[in-house]
Amino acid sequence: MTHTKKLTTSAVCLTLCLLLPFLTGQLQQVGNMLCPMHLPVFLCAFLCGPVWAAGVGFLAPLLRSLLFSAPPIYPLALAMTPELLTYGLTAGLVYAKGERTVPRLYRSLAAAMVAGRLVWGAARYLLAGLSGSEFSFAMFLSGALLTAWPGILLQLILLPPLVRTLEKTKLISA
Repeated sequence: MTHTKKLTTSAVCLTLCLLLPFLTGQLQQVGNMLCPMHLPVFLCAFLCGPVWAAGVGFLAPLLRSLLFSAPPIYPLALAMTPELLTYGLTAGLVYAKGERTVPRLYRSLAAAMVAGRLVWGAARYLLAGLSGSEFSFAMFLSGALLTAWPGILLQLILLPPLVRTLEKTKLISA
């Protein structure tokens, strides 16, 4: 894929990060469950690679917060920024390190989901410490797994067939 095509595709993924939350924005709890900004970051990782996806992951929560005040910059957008950056970087790196197969795609998603959630937890813990509030292990489990499991399931169901379809149509360079 050319530099121009990666730039354009990354811009589309960033735009999706900004717009998809409007589909769930009427109910914040539904948005928290479905994690709509995560899907385009993962897609960018598979379409454009780790560096481009990390850039989209870094920019998306900050831009969305500045443009639409959601998520609030502190602490949510500041915690989501390293999380989404980690998703894009990890998924892109793991997927690029071998043959593009369905099992590698799932390994990429799993590795990125674990790494991103750990980074999110660390960021939330640091931000809570800065503000003198609490961020317990129970709060981490709730935010990283219990609340987000529908979004995790959605990502595991939607992304592999979408990526495979795009690869077969040569929209992703193998």
